Amino acid sequence: VDFVKERCHKMNMEASLTARDRVGIQDFVLLDAYTSETAFLDNLKKRFHENLIYTYIGTLLVSVNPYKELDNYSKKQMDTYMGVNFFELPPHIYALADNVFRTMLSEFNNHFILISGESGAGKTEASKKILQYYAVSCPSTRLLNNIRDRLLLSNPVLEAFGNAKTLKNDNSSRFGKYMDIQFDHQGGAVGGHILSYLLEKSRVVHQNHGERNFHIFYQLVDGGEDDLLRWLGLQRNCQHYSYLVQVWDCAKVSSINDKSDWRTVRKALSVIEFSESDIEHLFGIIASVLHLGNIKFEADVRGYATLDNNQEMHWVSKLLGIPAQVLQQGLTHRKIEAKTEEVLSPFSVDHAVYARDALAKAIYGRTFNWLVNKVNESLANKDSSRKTVIGLLDIYGFEVFNVNSFEQFCINYCNEKLQQLFIRLTLKSEQEEYEMEGIEWEPVPYFNNKIICDLVEEKYRGIISLLDEECLRPGEATDLTFLEKMEEKIGGHPHFVTHKLADQKTRKTLDRGDFRLLHYAGEVTYCVMRQSKNAIIRHCFPSTEPDSKRRPETVVTQFKSSLVGLTEILMSKEPWYVRCIKPNEAKQPGRFDDVLVRHQVKYLGLMEHLRVRRAGFAYRRKYEIFLQRYKPLCPDTWPNWKGTAAEGVRCLIKHLGYKSNEYKMGRTKIFIRHPRTLFATEDAFQVCKHKLATRIQAKYKGYRVKGDYLKQKEAATRIETCWRGLMARKEREKRSWAVKVIKKFIKGFMTRNQPACSENTEYLAYVRQNYLTRLKENLPKTVLEKDSWLTPPPIMQEVSKLLKQIYIRLMVKKYVRGITPQRKAQLLLKLQTSSMFKGKKENYPFSVCRPFLDTRIKDINIKVLQMILHEQYSVPVVKYDRNGFRPRLRQLIFSLEAAYLVEEAKIKQRIDYSFLKGVSVSNLSDNFLILHVTCDDTKKKGDLVLQCDYLFEALTKLCVIANKQNCFKVVQGSIRFDIQPGREGFVDFKSGQESIVYRAKNGHLTVVRAEFRQC
Repeated sequence: VDFVKERCHKMNMEASLTARDRVGIQDFVLLDAYTSETAFLDNLKKRFHENLIYTYIGTLLVSVNPYKELDNYSKKQMDTYMGVNFFELPPHIYALADNVFRTMLSEFNNHFILISGESGAGKTEASKKILQYYAVSCPSTRLLNNIRDRLLLSNPVLEAFGNAKTLKNDNSSRFGKYMDIQFDHQGGAVGGHILSYLLEKSRVVHQNHGERNFHIFYQLVDGGEDDLLRWLGLQRNCQHYSYLVQVWDCAKVSSINDKSDWRTVRKALSVIEFSESDIEHLFGIIASVLHLGNIKFEADVRGYATLDNNQEMHWVSKLLGIPAQVLQQGLTHRKIEAKTEEVLSPFSVDHAVYARDALAKAIYGRTFNWLVNKVNESLANKDSSRKTVIGLLDIYGFEVFNVNSFEQFCINYCNEKLQQLFIRLTLKSEQEEYEMEGIEWEPVPYFNNKIICDLVEEKYRGIISLLDEECLRPGEATDLTFLEKMEEKIGGHPHFVTHKLADQKTRKTLDRGDFRLLHYAGEVTYCVMRQSKNAIIRHCFPSTEPDSKRRPETVVTQFKSSLVGLTEILMSKEPWYVRCIKPNEAKQPGRFDDVLVRHQVKYLGLMEHLRVRRAGFAYRRKYEIFLQRYKPLCPDTWPNWKGTAAEGVRCLIKHLGYKSNEYKMGRTKIFIRHPRTLFATEDAFQVCKHKLATRIQAKYKGYRVKGDYLKQKEAATRIETCWRGLMARKEREKRSWAVKVIKKFIKGFMTRNQPACSENTEYLAYVRQNYLTRLKENLPKTVLEKDSWLTPPPIMQEVSKLLKQIYIRLMVKKYVRGITPQRKAQLLLKLQTSSMFKGKKENYPFSVCRPFLDTRIKDINIKVLQMILHEQYSVPVVKYDRNGFRPRLRQLIFSLEAAYLVEEAKIKQRIDYSFLKGVSVSNLSDNFLILHVTCDDTKKKGDLVLQCDYLFEALTKLCVIANKQNCFKVVQGSIRFDIQPGREGFVDFKSGQESIVYRAKNGHLTVVRAEFRQC
């Protein structure tokens, strides 16, 4: 989501009115000051700092290396640019790739994309992005997917064998590559072909400070399997090989993972259908080059070279399949043919080293050519029907170093030819477009670099011809004789300068062994003295067989021939261009070096191309596209134009007020001369667009809401209809079912008392189920509610009786299991109380729910406790005197042996249980009790008359502690008690309106108790 928002923001930003000054113009053709290099750089810099690395010059794409990962290469981004008009979206390499692809399909002709720029400018990455786009956008079948995979995986293979770390780039292509991608009539990739140019073979034996050899050497040593290295005679240490340790600190590079790259290469070789035998031989040759570099020579007494490392010689012989003797002879001797005789001339040590390095370069160079051919075999299209082609040319850009050698000469010669082709094709396409549209063509002044190309390649007089001639002349050919020959033959050429031919000022900048060429992109000084010192190095190994008598071609002649072939290939195709620019030498993101970029803009010929594109008219578009975009600006053309597109454009520009010198009407396109005219139109369109967008949004929202409402209304009506029908059907089914059930129920009810039959079976089952269901919901909650059992129907009488017994047992069992020891003791006491008073004393039921406590008095005087041993229970009581019945507060304490009547700290009376004859209570609801004591002595106290609020609890405790179950009596009316031996008293119990205790006139204690009412 964030990515989409950011991308939309960038698209809107480039199209908005106020952002143009900040992010620059996305097509340099629309630059007002198109002749100003400063304005060109300023626009490029603005876009670079906004991470907009792509800019157009017409259909040419300028790409600035950001040196960081950008989030605009996803599958979604590819889909965005797929099938969209070239200028409709912001500049992107996907837009160029898609436009080339669609043009190829529609016109059914061949195209090529030329990708150029300095090392480190991003050429290889650009070609990868184009290949990835075609891999995603092309039609997909199993066969096409195989071809696609081989095309994609050919890159890592060729990079491993042809790329290396340089000072400017960690993955620099050290060869030029042209790849043809073949498509069928539906746009499916069905084949491919690769051509390579000028592999930098000298890197095999020598690298500058801070650079590495080709990647494959390090990948093999670091990533190769142990068995493979053992078979190749290699050790897992780059420091052991002379060709890899010339710059010891560059073997490891942080941005390169050799082990991971090795796995990628091995996988790619398998996909490209290299056999295991081919792979073994391929890596055997690579290993032989490393062993070859470790061969050392020593001088014998005569100064001739001899070998001193038989072990390395053994591995080279084994891996190359060459007899050791033949190999040794070839490294230490030169074969000279004189008529019918062959003479072997021994080498000096220096010559032997040169011969060894030359052999290493030749082996690697021819292996690379074999590898390219093998890849081509895998990509070959087996179908002979006509195919269209898109070519990708990834070639070195113009190079100017402090020291420019033979390789820079070849590279810059290549760029001169491509620049010549570039200008020719661009002017040709411009002129053809003008003529096709019926607009007068005005010749464009430009620098024609044919004079420089002729200086290099002209037959008999060009530098290449002179070099061939000098290499083959009799006698000792040196660098100085070659320089003198050039001064003699081409000394008067305006683009050629040497130390001898230069004026006094220029001579200071040239060494005696240097010559300078004035290329289209600037002056370059080439140093001849730094070329090879021996004739062996000056010649490439002949392409013909060794026994051929033909004169071998020099490297530069071979390169010239291949370049002519490339030019012919490109001239037969429609050109597209990608110019890659390196923003700084330090590979830092966000840093823009004006001087470096200006230098590249000049060498890439971008200003030249811009001037050609701007000659005459800055902007041209088909009538249909122009009208489609800007028709809202005119009321007559909006929203729909009925006539032809040309008439609509003419009406539109008349409404906009274009002047006659600002535009031309072609056959199919409108041509606008000045960018400011287009910008004014675009600004007006942006203002109009926002107004139209608001109106369209309002109309569209209303339309959508109305449509949604109508759809919802129709859907609701359909749902209601279906729902009513469904509910009616369900209701009918329910009623039909209910009728059947009711009939069965009535028949069953009528025959319910008869034996079970088909008519009453369901009814009886219903009665059983209904009873059991009601019984489940109305089961007694406690054992005490056992009498509340639900009355059963006749058919369930017996079952109900069994269920009741089972359920009561279950409740009793659960209740018993849930009783704690304390609760059990409490219930035993209650049971004892029940046996003593149930049905005998009026207020007994009231006491059932009151729990008994262990004691009722917690704070008993300590002195009393010391005198009473084993105190079991205590309770407060009111004691009535025997004489006069005066009430007194006392404490009644039961121990294991006796009962004590206590007044505070004094024991008033002790009653041994053995002297306790009985206990009497009335049958009323009073709280009185009389303790009857055996009294034979007149000095002893008689029976006790007590009133206790916890009567049932105290009497039950006394019964249990004293073990006097049979001495309790419930008396109705009066109770006699002994005051002293021979003297008795009475307590009369009566029922009344209110409770009262008093002494009657007859001397009895009368206790009146209000009638007891249970709650």
